[in-house]
Amino acid sequence: MIEVEYNLLLVFISYVIAVMGSYVGLNLAIRVPSAKPGGDLYFWVALSSIAIGGAIWSMHYIGMMAVDMKMPVTYDLGLTVISMLLAILFVAVGIVIVGRGASSIAKLISGGVLTGLGVAAMHYTGMASMQMDATMSYNIPLLITSIVIAIVAAISALWLAFNLRGTVQRFGSAFIMGIAVCGMHYTGVAAMEMSVTAGHTMSMSHTHDGAINSSIIIFIGSAIVLGLLWFLASKNAPKQENLVFGE
Repeated sequence: MIEVEYNLLLVFISYVIAVMGSYVGLNLAIRVPSAKPGGDLYFWVALSSIAIGGAIWSMHYIGMMAVDMKMPVTYDLGLTVISMLLAILFVAVGIVIVGRGASSIAKLISGGVLTGLGVAAMHYTGMASMQMDATMSYNIPLLITSIVIAIVAAISALWLAFNLRGTVQRFGSAFIMGIAVCGMHYTGVAAMEMSVTAGHTMSMSHTHDGAINSSIIIFIGSAIVLGLLWFLASKNAPKQENLVFGE
């Protein structure tokens, strides 16, 4: 069994991008309830889901590069792209379910469960995209725990998106959501059990400058996208009405 180690700098960077995505996404999602059906609605749903889902995806891959597997690791491009699309798509569905029409606890839970399962699917699809000289299996209790965390995080995110008025409150909530997203990710990583393929020799470390450079590139790219989305969110910000679920 391979004992992995973590690059704490990259762990921190992964948390920062999760916080940034949560904050920008919350500021974009408040447009959804009042958006006109059609292009206006699709526009704000797309932007908010790209901010949240895309940041979760970026956090995932930076988080994976933070893990020292003791061997070279590459990623299957097809599965990597699919994992990103899963995150964005399921976040979009959750936003539409919870953010449109009359609010209710049932809609919040159903939208949150679906979104959480989508985020978990993104995570484990991303894990499956890893190509290395090792076989992978999972600790089932930890795997289930990671999925539960994803669902709870999704329900919380959707509630916060449509219930917070002030910028300060959304900013504080973004830090909490960053913890929840990272908690799901690193619990999922802890669930991973790897065994070296016969004939492969483990090295001392493969978390080197290449992983850090790749992570910085992902971080900068994500930050630029989120910055553009935040600029759109800050223009003509609507007055947010406080929604009360269950009424």
